[in-house]
Amino acid sequence: MPARDLSVLLMVVLIVAMLIIPLPTWLLSVLIIINISLALLVLLTSMNMREPLQFSIFPSLLLLLTLFRLGLNVSTTRSILSKGEAGGVVETFGTFVVGGNVVVGFVVFLILIIIQFVVITKGAERVSEVAARFTLDAMPGKQMSIDADLNAGMISEQEARNRREKVAQEADFYGAMDGASKFVKGDAIAGIIIVIINMLFGMVVGVVQQGLDIAEAAHRYTLLTVGDGIVSQIPALLISTATGIVVTRAASDSNLGADIMRQLFAFPKMLYVTAGTIFLLGLFTPINDVLTIPIASLLALGGYHFSTKAEKEDETVVEAQSEVTEMDQMKSPESVVNLLSVDPIEFEFGYGLIPLADANQGGDLLDRIVMIRRQLALELGLVLPVVRIRDNIQLQPNEYRLKIKGDEVARGELLLDHYLAMSPGIDDDAIEGIDTLEPAFGLPAKWISEEVKEQAEMFGYTVVDPPSVVSTHITEVLKAHAHELLGRQETKQLIDHLKESYPILVEEVTPTPLSIGDVQKVLAKLLREKVSIRNLPVIFETLADFGRMTSDTDILTEYVRQALARQITSQYAVPGEPLRVITLSGKVEKAIAEGVHQTEHGNYLSLDPSASQAIIEAVAMQLEQHAVPNQPPILLCSPAVRMYVRQLTERYFPHVPVLSYNELEATVEVQSVGVVDIE
Repeated sequence: MPARDLSVLLMVVLIVAMLIIPLPTWLLSVLIIINISLALLVLLTSMNMREPLQFSIFPSLLLLLTLFRLGLNVSTTRSILSKGEAGGVVETFGTFVVGGNVVVGFVVFLILIIIQFVVITKGAERVSEVAARFTLDAMPGKQMSIDADLNAGMISEQEARNRREKVAQEADFYGAMDGASKFVKGDAIAGIIIVIINMLFGMVVGVVQQGLDIAEAAHRYTLLTVGDGIVSQIPALLISTATGIVVTRAASDSNLGADIMRQLFAFPKMLYVTAGTIFLLGLFTPINDVLTIPIASLLALGGYHFSTKAEKEDETVVEAQSEVTEMDQMKSPESVVNLLSVDPIEFEFGYGLIPLADANQGGDLLDRIVMIRRQLALELGLVLPVVRIRDNIQLQPNEYRLKIKGDEVARGELLLDHYLAMSPGIDDDAIEGIDTLEPAFGLPAKWISEEVKEQAEMFGYTVVDPPSVVSTHITEVLKAHAHELLGRQETKQLIDHLKESYPILVEEVTPTPLSIGDVQKVLAKLLREKVSIRNLPVIFETLADFGRMTSDTDILTEYVRQALARQITSQYAVPGEPLRVITLSGKVEKAIAEGVHQTEHGNYLSLDPSASQAIIEAVAMQLEQHAVPNQPPILLCSPAVRMYVRQLTERYFPHVPVLSYNELEATVEVQSVGVVDIE
């Protein structure tokens, strides 16, 4: 048999022997010291464990220690009553510890009993009951969680088996602790009864058998009894404290001492508050300042120490986490996948433009972009994705660029300490400045200093600050590329929003006869020509009317444009002024109509290169002759050729709208300022 097993068996045999065989006083003293040592060892072990299951033998050990202590009580009681002595340890506790004063010793004993029985034992018993009940109640949920992780492949079969065993061990442990806590309570009660028996029957033995007078017998046996009670209750108190620690200990990565130091001093500022309170207590009360000032100083010093330590640890943790994160991202397979994601909209700028986006330096670019997204949502009916903003050291210090789905679509330059002055058409040399082009519309402009700003405004220049320049540029670029930002996912979100108010209308359009992809193509074609899709009910009404007749998205788009005639007209009409248009001659429209080829995949325009060039030159000539600042004329043609005219002119004149006669309100006044014709 292994020595470890043999030692436990010998301990049990010794307990039985103590109950039967009278022991010499020197052996009792040795066993009492062993009892105190075991109790202290159990207490220290309970404080250093990281979770209760690391001390799973505690309930059984608690029973053995309780029996051992009660066996000692029986042996010391036998020795006190039969010999009038109980060994040097008991006499030492009865004389040295309590000063030989029976009253003091009895009071100390009662205090120990009250602390153990009323405070520690009662609390440990209640915690054990609650822990056992909640552990049993949580078992099904823990088992289901383990099964779910196993089925999902998150853990292996062996790990699942280990977890199940741990759950079962927890239930057994807390169930056993619920019963073992009763041993501690019973031990406290037994200690009180044993003391009363020793005192009463000790005096009887002293008077009747040993011929002592009552006073001497009371003093002698009470002193021995109190010493025996104290020497017995001190280990019992240690064991009760260990019981409370075990049942209240939560699982942690460190022992109790480390947890206490880490959590109790986690808020160093509280040490300053405590130090101030103790200092004021000594200052405004009769308490001696010699006591309060050193304690307050130590608390304040501790607050400074832990504050400095916490700051250093935070810096170390942040650095370590950043290093680990970077390394993990480089090593992990997922990091490669993350590199594949592309931001829908990106705005990058050089380091010289950082104040533009830094709120601490007065920059309001973030707020402006929020307003741009709101403005475009109202104008175009499209909720743009979030714009990712970041600096880029590869750009020039004053340079910025805008990217759509990873591709650059616009670039510009800003001088933060200047203003952009756009020419009113007079002498460009009227003011001094750096010649440039306004980035949004390509107009000639100058970067001017603060000193000549007022002079430029007097000459009629339009003067704007750099944040307004870049905001206007971003707005116009996003308008021009809005159709690229509308995908099927965004279309689905718009449809879901519309369905909340018009469920029948949506059901009649999608998924039959039109798919989400068909609807997306129609909406994108509208946005491509800067037609707002905010009025989705009208758009879907039109698709519901014509969707069963054709699935050609080009034709459906033309029907939708005609349904939005009032909106399109108001978009270009100026109140109180006629709508300036340039029409196409019948010859031009006929040439375009004859160049349309029909296929099973749709219609497309295929003109002779010379004819295309002639039409483009004729359009350019008319636009140049009738150009008006901030009001380009509109190309007006028949509905049958409108989309083909747009296809032909879009590359050369992207900002010139092309409308059909059916897209104009009957009430609007139209002024034809020119006719596009070819020979």
